This record gives sequence, C-alpha cells and structure tokens, in this order.
Amino acid sequence: MERKRPAGILLLILSAFTGTIAFRLATPAIAFYTRDILRASMFAVSLVSMSFVLARAFSSVLGGLVLERGKRFVYIGAMAMMGNALAVQLYPITSSWLQVAGIKLLNGFLNGISWPMAQFVLAVTTPREIRARVTAVYFFFGSIASLLGNYIYAYTVSFGLAGQMWISSAFFVITGLIMLLSYYLLFDLITPRKKKTPDGEKPSLNPKRVLTIASLMAVIVAFTSGEITYVYVSEALGLSKERTAVLLGWTGFLAALLSYFISWLADVRSEARMVKLTALLAGISPILASIKTAPTVFLGIFLALFAFQSFRPVSRKVLASYHRSSLAIGGVNAVQNISTFAGGMLFGLAYSLGEVRAVLTLNLALLVFLPFSLGLIFEALQMRRD
Repeated sequence: MERKRPAGILLLILSAFTGTIAFRLATPAIAFYTRDILRASMFAVSLVSMSFVLARAFSSVLGGLVLERGKRFVYIGAMAMMGNALAVQLYPITSSWLQVAGIKLLNGFLNGISWPMAQFVLAVTTPREIRARVTAVYFFFGSIASLLGNYIYAYTVSFGLAGQMWISSAFFVITGLIMLLSYYLLFDLITPRKKKTPDGEKPSLNPKRVLTIASLMAVIVAFTSGEITYVYVSEALGLSKERTAVLLGWTGFLAALLSYFISWLADVRSEARMVKLTALLAGISPILASIKTAPTVFLGIFLALFAFQSFRPVSRKVLASYHRSSLAIGGVNAVQNISTFAGGMLFGLAYSLGEVRAVLTLNLALLVFLPFSLGLIFEALQMRRD
C-alpha cells in the first residue's frame, strides 16, 4: 500500500495540471466570445462567470454527502470530469449569452463534483506533517497549467472557438482517466467519515471560523475569477486579448509559486498566523486593483491570487482533520463558490458606476468591496494566537 500512495498522490497532482489546462484555455475563449461576438454587457459576462461558481457550490456539498455514503462513489468525480469534454463542445453553437450561461451551469455542476473529491482524497491520503505543502504543490501545478493554458489560448486564437474547445475536450478526458487510476491506487486509504473520539485527530483551528474567513475572502477576490477578470483588465488598461491572457497567466503563476512558502510555514510554524497574513493581503487587494494603472491593477490581482492560493492548502489541511472531512472540504468549496458568486455579481452590477477621478483614477466597482475587506481582517484578528 505504501508503494501505491506516492504514485496515487503524484497522479492527483498531475490531474490538477491537465484539468486546469482544459479549464484555463476555455475561460478567456468564452469570455471574449461572449463579450465581442455575442455583444454581452459586463453584467451578462458576470452572470456567465458566476453561473459556473453557483452550480459548483451546490454540487460541492452534494459530492461530499454522496461520498459519505461510501468511498466507492469517489469514481463519480472522475466521470464528472470527463463529462466536461462533452459540455464544452456546446459553446460554439450558442447564439446568446443566456445559452452560454446555461452551459456554464453544467460545467460548474460537473466541476463541483470532481475537484472537491480530488482535493479530499489528496488531503486525507497525505501524512499530516506534510499535508499543507503537498496540497500547495497540487494547486501550484494547477497554476503552472493556468499559465500554459493562457499561452495556448493566445496562440490558438486563429483556430476559433470550435477548434479551441476540441483541445479543451481532449485535456478533460485525459484528466478523468488520470483521476480514475489515482483513486484506484489510493482506494484503501480513503476515509470519508471518521468516528468522533476524544483522542482522535482534531482541527488546529475552529472549522466555523475557517469557513467564515473562506467566505469573506472569496467575496473579495471574486474580481479575479473567470471571464470578468479578462474583460476588466483588457478594457481598463487597453490591452489586447492575447496580451491580457498572457499577463494574467504569469500573475497567477507567480502568486502560486510564492504561495508554497506560506504552506511550508503553516506545516512547520503556525497555521493561524498564515491565515491572518492571507486575510490581510486579500483585504487590501481590491483597493490596489481599483487604481487604474498597470502596476496597481496587476499588484492587486497578484495579492488577491496569492492570498487565496495560500489560504486554500492551509484550510484543506485544517479541515482534513475534522471527523467529517469529505463534507467539510466539500462545504468549504461550496461556501467559497457561493461567496464568489455574490462577489462577482456585485462587481458586475457596480461596473456601471464607472470611475472617480482625483489625483488617481479609481474604479468604483472594486471599491464596493471595502466593507468585506474590513470584515475579513476583523475575523482573522479574532483567532487565538498559536
């Protein structure tokens, strides 16, 4: 069994790479298709992005509950991943943004089943003393793939949406097959629900506070999620589609690379202090991104991504110690997705407020996140010192 564990974990990390290529290639392609070809408003683009995360929120909890009924259901996650290959083939035949949003709902439902299950299996089959770092590597490989996916988009613009979706489909199928093999290797180590005993493994932080911080952080960093980010950066800074995709890809990659050190400190020092740090950085990110200059916009996006990507492995490590770990990890995914939906819709609605010009030009749609930023920082400061 011990020989199978490293192979299974490595395969799950590989699935984060191949699956993110599929998703990240599709995201800018659908964003600019919806905005430029279908002539959708920014609010409609927000609806397209957020329909994905809303569906993903519902199915994340559903997947956690199903998994509690038996670990054999983990294979459903791999099948759901392969279902994305069929779903993305529908985008090129759409004629309205509402149809695009409907397909995004389907994509979100399938991803909400597949990715939380993969994160749960990775967390519970990895030894606790290295859990945050291994989970960070998993997310880091996803970020490498995100950068590569943006480059693939930039170099395949001439293929058109239909050609790009065929590439995306191929990677979704490959990812599902990798997940199937990984779950087979790790099957004996998967424990969706443990008995609650006084001497059992316990979370180092209060799971309820972790969920609260996850919710507030997801609302704030929603402006970096999906199609709306590409459109905002392109329009605010006057950049081409290809340059926007490449620059956002590098921003996400650097954020993920540096986030590994936060996971290392969480493993060897203090999880609570790392959560406080990420909350502070996430809190100031929309304020910086609201200042309409290239350095501040990209710094704000970088801090938001860095904070969120640093928080994810730490939160999964904490929740993997909970006696209902599969539901807890599905729950934090659901909370983050619902909050991202709310934040994305808020950003889309506020986008029409325009800008205020004084010494600097500020985007009012990003300044509306200030109350949530203050709430996040307050919640983080309430945690006990370790």
